[in-house]
Amino acid sequence: MAKKLTSALGIDIGSRSIKLAEVRAQGGAAVVTALGAIDTPEGSVDHTGIYNPEAVASALKQLIANSGASVAQCVVSIQGQASVLVRTLQVPRMAPNELKGHMEWEMSRSNPFAEANPIFDYAQLHDEKPQDPNIDVVMAIASPHAVETIRDSIKKAGKQAVVIDVEPLAVARALQTAMGGDLAGQTICVVNVGHKSTAINIYKDGNVLMPRVVPVGGENFTRAVADRLTVPMSEAEEIKIAKADLSSLSTNSGGGGAFANPFAAPAAEATQAFQPYNPFADEPMPAPADAMPAEEAAPSAAPAAMDGETDRVNDAMSVELDEFVAEIRRSIDYYRSRGGDVNRLFVTGGGAEMKGMPKFLGEALGLPCDAFDPLSRLNVSAKKAEPEFIDAHRQEFAVAIGNGLHILF
Repeated sequence: MAKKLTSALGIDIGSRSIKLAEVRAQGGAAVVTALGAIDTPEGSVDHTGIYNPEAVASALKQLIANSGASVAQCVVSIQGQASVLVRTLQVPRMAPNELKGHMEWEMSRSNPFAEANPIFDYAQLHDEKPQDPNIDVVMAIASPHAVETIRDSIKKAGKQAVVIDVEPLAVARALQTAMGGDLAGQTICVVNVGHKSTAINIYKDGNVLMPRVVPVGGENFTRAVADRLTVPMSEAEEIKIAKADLSSLSTNSGGGGAFANPFAAPAAEATQAFQPYNPFADEPMPAPADAMPAEEAAPSAAPAAMDGETDRVNDAMSVELDEFVAEIRRSIDYYRSRGGDVNRLFVTGGGAEMKGMPKFLGEALGLPCDAFDPLSRLNVSAKKAEPEFIDAHRQEFAVAIGNGLHILF
């Protein structure tokens, strides 16, 4: 862009809801002047991205009117496992023109899309040790069709998409703003629980080091409640929010053994003690012959004390909660196997609003865990957003706020 933005509409288009945060720069600080959310039209967005831009545009237009947002320029994140691939990698230190050529080569060998000429960008992360022979780079590869669909949706809603970003970087901006200097020396895992998927992103000093998306989200928990209690999905969602209390679950934070690489391709021969886990495979990886039974290797989350309906709901979700914890543990263990460590967890996103989620994850993974509040250090003067709405849903706005904060970064 030729001119730096001083205000922007941060937009997060999810499969369950569309979130909006209007952010303006005032005196070197960010002020949230509009905030709102609306249900995503049924069948218009899934884990692969937008496939009904007309319906999304109509809902977004209504959301803009309801929230009182007036800024024309939008920063929107592209997401969906079939729409964008985000990776961080370490490359030898080199001149900018050499780095450009090297990253084009990395893109060509990592491109997961069948479409020709994918949209591609990269950026060097903060250079902590200029004397090191290597540098860290974040790379994003997106489907041209997915990018064009986002632009089309924003245009039909009467706005202009001036920046298309990715979710891990949006959360990084929200994290840096919310924590400020407290981030120094900290390695934090942010678990952003969406409707159909969960982003597990590890940050050091506010820089994204390991982004990962897994196909487990709030919908999995709702469906488990619906199946177990034989109620419709809409009723199951209400029951989940009203009755579940994960703080009453007892978990086992133990673990051990070899660390599987959650990004690796399947091994050619099963000669190792384990096979690398591939999160992009269509079928689960088979367990090695000498592996422990699942009930021994990963003890299930079990109710600490039976308490009527709450425990019925908790018990209905136990299998999905075990899988959810296992995915987060895989990412953290893999990061640790490479010489890093994680100091704490944050959980955010609409799917994280179940009561007791931070306590449950903290105990399951043996780390301090808190709900992440992207508004904690921001001045909010959103006149059309009721305080009760903001307090009840602030965790849902991490990506939208992060997108709006693009103006300060």
